[in-house]
Amino acid sequence: MMQYIIRLKWFIILVLLQALVLNHIHFEQYATPLLYIYFLLKINSGNSRKGLLLWAFFLGLCIDVFSNTPGLNAAASVLTAFCRPWILRLFSLRDTTENFEPGIYQMGFTPFFRYTLTLVLLHAVILNLLDMFSFAKPQILLLKIASDAAITLILILCIDSVRRKK
Repeated sequence: MMQYIIRLKWFIILVLLQALVLNHIHFEQYATPLLYIYFLLKINSGNSRKGLLLWAFFLGLCIDVFSNTPGLNAAASVLTAFCRPWILRLFSLRDTTENFEPGIYQMGFTPFFRYTLTLVLLHAVILNLLDMFSFAKPQILLLKIASDAAITLILILCIDSVRRKK
């Protein structure tokens, strides 16, 4: 029960931070931090797939409501959550049956970096492809994907290195 309260607290904090602050930050008109996906990255590895997909859908839906983007973040979040167990298993050094919260201190820096990079890139690609819905300007699309992923990855690594598991 306590785990769900802590998870709900993180959900609310990240949604409000994304909606009220980070959605209004655009570095050079391209890079927008997508910090809300940190919530999906940190859910325990033993969580059920249905639960993970529901959390991802509601996370994306809340961001969509605040951002006035009809379903873009929900779709990208659900696809990210759908691929997360396989990517976590790919980069995790632990036994796949063990229930742990992915992080720098639990996985080590390099596996966590690869895990985070892969999921952040996947999320940024899907979100920007759905947003542009065109390949007319591939340079701009690639620049937006790379800049969103880079700033998000930096923020996630900074937060996770400061945050310690109690």
